[in-house]
Amino acid sequence: MPRALVVGGGIAGPVTAMALQKAGFETTVYEAFERTADGVGAFMNIAPNGLNALECLDLADVVRGAGFDTPAMAFYRHDGRRLTGDIAFDRVRGTGNTTVQRSDLYIALREEAERRGIPIEYDSRITEAKTVDGTVLATFADGRQLEGDFLVGADGLNSRVRTIIDPAAPSPRYVGVLNAWGLLPAYPTREAPGVIRMFFGRKCFFMYTQAPSGELRWYANPPREVRPDPASLRGGDAWRDELVGLFRRDRMPVADIIRVTPDVPAPFLNCDLPSLTRWHRDRMIVIGDAAHAASPTSGSGASIAMEDAVTLAKCLRDSSDPDEAFRRFEAVRRTRVEAVVAQGKRNIEGNLSGPVRSLVRNHFIARTFRKPASDGRRTLWMHEHRIDWDAPVESAGAEARA
Repeated sequence: MPRALVVGGGIAGPVTAMALQKAGFETTVYEAFERTADGVGAFMNIAPNGLNALECLDLADVVRGAGFDTPAMAFYRHDGRRLTGDIAFDRVRGTGNTTVQRSDLYIALREEAERRGIPIEYDSRITEAKTVDGTVLATFADGRQLEGDFLVGADGLNSRVRTIIDPAAPSPRYVGVLNAWGLLPAYPTREAPGVIRMFFGRKCFFMYTQAPSGELRWYANPPREVRPDPASLRGGDAWRDELVGLFRRDRMPVADIIRVTPDVPAPFLNCDLPSLTRWHRDRMIVIGDAAHAASPTSGSGASIAMEDAVTLAKCLRDSSDPDEAFRRFEAVRRTRVEAVVAQGKRNIEGNLSGPVRSLVRNHFIARTFRKPASDGRRTLWMHEHRIDWDAPVESAGAEARA
């Protein structure tokens, strides 16, 4: 049985390993960190297209079980007035949306991979890799050297596999805002739970969603024109006060939510990776954030990584030559994923609009979602993507470019 080395134990890595197992490959996942990293990190949304990809692998219910249903989204002005009603995700023939704590998603995917007999080796940081006579030889920081028929780099935004494939590969691009977040055990609202509620403040974008249990999770994009040193970013009361100040002139519940958040963690940089010259070389390939990271503002980074995992497994299933499978994968995926990355960047620019552009943005949003569902679908185009596991990979190409 052909053997795959999958580098990265976050989201794309375990999903890729399970997809490859279904396609008939022996797979091991190598994670650089130890399990002690569990419990750290913000929340994320898995969109209908991501859940569809997971359904190909009987994983959708595993992910839903780790989070809660998020059936709709809504937009608000800086004065608290609604721009839209609650917009159901199933208007794009979707399977809904799920909100999940990032660390809970990591744990659920890794445990399911292990339950299916896929080994995950922790504290395994790749340092080098090369291909000799059709075999990939990977070297790890502890001195181990392991062989495989091909290697998949699913090792995230700061991928080592990316630079092994192409030492001249670009670094992630800072997009001018930070990612701030927080959790409240409970918060009284009169709104229906589960809906993603997005607020266009005068100085900062903010969103929250509330679990049926009452727990509220929020996220904000405070602007920083000059890229800060990540080591300089701190959480705590001073950071809380700075965030509250950004919303002081807005008539929204935002400032109050931040004030009563028990602990406001340090923010992190909002970065993306618009385009790589090379995704693959010599039986090695990068996928997910390692190949095309979208800003969290896109709301689709994890979902397109899940699409990647399933599509890559299909390409490898349908070709006896890994390099040919990788070429086919890139041809199928590049246009779509780079469009998602670009949309994430546009979302940030829209969120930071000045007074005049804000009026235009608000008018566009309100008008678009007053239309019947069939007319508004282009705005949610990222969620429409569907994968048929049993179809030839060529058939998936037209869908992937949607």
